[in-house]
Amino acid sequence: MTSLLKIAQTADESQIWEFFQQSMGKWQSQRRYYTLPEGETKEMESIVTINFLEQGCDQLQKLAQMHDLSDTGSLICGAAVTWESTDVLKARKESQGSTLFGAVGNILYRDRGFAISKPVIAQYCFSNPKTLCLRTQYNSSMFEEELKLIGSKYRTRQTIISRAGEQLMIGQYLEKRVD
Repeated sequence: MTSLLKIAQTADESQIWEFFQQSMGKWQSQRRYYTLPEGETKEMESIVTINFLEQGCDQLQKLAQMHDLSDTGSLICGAAVTWESTDVLKARKESQGSTLFGAVGNILYRDRGFAISKPVIAQYCFSNPKTLCLRTQYNSSMFEEELKLIGSKYRTRQTIISRAGEQLMIGQYLEKRVD
């Protein structure tokens, strides 16, 4: 069964290009974080804006430099993502920020991690053409993500955060296109 799963999961660069293209735009993200094992829940709403980045653009060249890639034009495409988040239960702004993604082969380069401001990499694959799976590791933590496009107006995301083999948090997201 494992071999069939590996066959189904591909890291085709044309798929990441298409996925980023289809993700372009402004999204309203409603998400819930579950802290394990206590079960504490946090509800957030965000406006997320995603811009497609063409190979060779300044942002991707800078990202390649951050990762010490010998060819600064090697990232085949990418995305610039900005967000502004509000804690729903506390009715207050929680965070705002931005991040860059760039892809080559089956590696997704980022200018920052989830919890750190240093550049990180993730391995990616597709379980099907509309579902991007990411695996990022740093500081003894593992972040497993699945992003799924549903038609042209919806996305779902799920993130599982683990440390030392123990799951610490699950984030579940429903994102609706607003532009």
